[in-house]
Amino acid sequence: MWCHYLLLLSTLGMAAAVSRGREHAIHGASMFADLTPREMNAVRDFLMSRKELGLTATRTTELKKNSIILMELHLPRKHEALRALDRGQAKPMRHARVVVQFGNQPQPNITEYIVGPLPSPNSYQLKTFKDNQAIKFESRPMSWGEYEHIAALLEKITQKAHKLLLESTGFSMYNCSNRCLTFSDIAPRGLASGERRTWIMLQKFVEGYFIHPVGFEVLVNHQNLDPEQWSVEKVWYNGQYFDSVEELVERYDKGEINKSKLPEHDDQDLYSTYIPRGHGNTRTDIHGPKLVEPQGPRYHVEGNFVEYAGWSFAFRVRSSAGLQVFDVRFNGDRVAYEISLQEAIAFYSGDTPAAMQTKYIDAGWAMGTSDYELAPGIDCPEIATFLDVYHYYDTDKPVRYRNALCIFEMTTAMPLRRHFNSDFNGGYNFYGGLENHVLVIRTTSTVYNYDYIWDFVFYQNGVMESRVSATGYIHATFFTPQGLHYGTKVYNYVLGNLHTHLIHYKVDLDLAGRENSFETMDLNYEELTNPWSPEHKIKQSRLVRTQREKERNAAFRFGKKFPRYLHFYNPNKNNKWGHARGYRIQYNSHGHSVLPRGWREENGITWSRYQLAVTRHRDSEATSSSIYTQNDPWEPVVSFEDYIRNNENIVNQDLVAWVTVGFLHVPHSEDIPNTATPGNAVGFFLRPFNFFDEDPSLASRSTVIVRPGKDRKPEVQRWTPEVVGHCVSNKPFFYNGTYSGV
Repeated sequence: MWCHYLLLLSTLGMAAAVSRGREHAIHGASMFADLTPREMNAVRDFLMSRKELGLTATRTTELKKNSIILMELHLPRKHEALRALDRGQAKPMRHARVVVQFGNQPQPNITEYIVGPLPSPNSYQLKTFKDNQAIKFESRPMSWGEYEHIAALLEKITQKAHKLLLESTGFSMYNCSNRCLTFSDIAPRGLASGERRTWIMLQKFVEGYFIHPVGFEVLVNHQNLDPEQWSVEKVWYNGQYFDSVEELVERYDKGEINKSKLPEHDDQDLYSTYIPRGHGNTRTDIHGPKLVEPQGPRYHVEGNFVEYAGWSFAFRVRSSAGLQVFDVRFNGDRVAYEISLQEAIAFYSGDTPAAMQTKYIDAGWAMGTSDYELAPGIDCPEIATFLDVYHYYDTDKPVRYRNALCIFEMTTAMPLRRHFNSDFNGGYNFYGGLENHVLVIRTTSTVYNYDYIWDFVFYQNGVMESRVSATGYIHATFFTPQGLHYGTKVYNYVLGNLHTHLIHYKVDLDLAGRENSFETMDLNYEELTNPWSPEHKIKQSRLVRTQREKERNAAFRFGKKFPRYLHFYNPNKNNKWGHARGYRIQYNSHGHSVLPRGWREENGITWSRYQLAVTRHRDSEATSSSIYTQNDPWEPVVSFEDYIRNNENIVNQDLVAWVTVGFLHVPHSEDIPNTATPGNAVGFFLRPFNFFDEDPSLASRSTVIVRPGKDRKPEVQRWTPEVVGHCVSNKPFFYNGTYSGV
């Protein structure tokens, strides 16, 4: 009697705890929500009112100005956020991080401020970097105003080279009507810290202009805040270098150089377009399969808080980096405090100066603000929940990105698990299976030519997947014979340049609490005497566990042997079988380092040295990159190497895993017009490893069990309605299970 009573009390207590945990999670989710337009406007108005700052409008062509570059949420300290998430205490006040350029002063600089409290800010304070390192003015991202001056300078340049460009390409920037040129700018902007010199590549301004280079590149020095002082330092034309446009034109007119002449441009050539061509093998009079929700969505979205099949999390789209999730829980247990995209890079090789110099570090282009509208039925299923996103970057007011994020449940068309239990006599003992449904939260980043599709995927068995799929146009340069060492010819005069993509994630795991440890597992062969036949030997694999006690011992360089299992666990909490509750990280990646250690630009991406690095959590080590790294990778204000240099103890501590994934891309004919997503997706899985007592997807009522009944007639056991709706199928579930000769 007392046993039943105590069991009832225990059950009720657990239910109450789960309910309180859910309330706390909902209560705290707004701490991680992106700034609202109202908050952005309030911050802007407050800072503009501070006369000592001398701020003026951002969206102007004046470069000698004090103005706001970027505004985004400033995250609370972790221990303060956990008081709200775990105990339901008051949430810390919201604040904004604001990046301001001070160009209207003798020594221009970039300064960051923390502004708050929101929604009615009344104070600002300086945000500093390690050792109070200053942010060099030349490291700031490019602005709309600066591009306007670049375009004006290019028009002057092309006016000087008008005859050359028309004869060589049939296109120009000057008086060009429907035969105009456009440009792509290359970064980093120089060869050393403090420079602002950019190689610019001219392209035909047609649909898909990224793969229409014309063989004309210029190096522009635009460091001076007076555009009249800007200059052309080098010109590259058809494989030859010149010190000025004037020199090029003079020698061209004298016939002293190798001239190029592109084939006559054919407006009917579909090369770079999406217009279908070729023989079609798919019927066009009927639609393909679609996702449906027969009785509506099974997930719940409330603001930036999401619940699905035991999962709950908060999300944001950070303007400078992109998609991030916080307070990730499964069945009420926190798995991770933060899983966030930090950086994406693409480092290229080539024979032209633009190709040699291209080392894109995408946070420097405010990668998170490149999340444009998603197309229903293509980018996300029509049934998805589409949400708007707001950013404040290089603007004077919040910008709304309509339908830039989507959330949806889908079937993978693959069972989560299944088994056919044969009786080895033409029949079966039972069949069991569970349909695999997942929840996906998705956004994209279109950083110039490339499109990244960012997914976080949540499975019913406590597995979470982080995945990025690459598509869009390749970065292409003018073809030269030497270029074949660095890529593939994809058109008459176009080289698709080889490059490596690397993506960096922060994974702040809190497994059954903050006190976690990290070990790796590998296999060694052992030899032993056969116990039932002593004259024989047995060779088999033996599990070898290695406790990683220091940060340096938990940093795994590319090119070195990488452990098979990466196991994070709570040494103080066990499951019912006596195993420490944990998760492991499983990679889906074939990335590699992009530059030798310590080589110039590599200093800005020291995180790219490591497939995985594990550090002790510190609020001061919030990100692995910054918006300034693109234009000053030589002396970065954020250096990931600093995070592991002190080699702290990581046993029974609050741990952060820094995960690098990526792939090499050698372009090929089939990348025209666009790189396709199959085979170009990488990421990692978070997989429970003794975190539960059994597979938690057993809680799913979508399981189907079939057993042979009387007269071997199948008896189907299920816990959901048999017919899901005529929009899916009007055929009832059927299973036979027998097999025989014919």
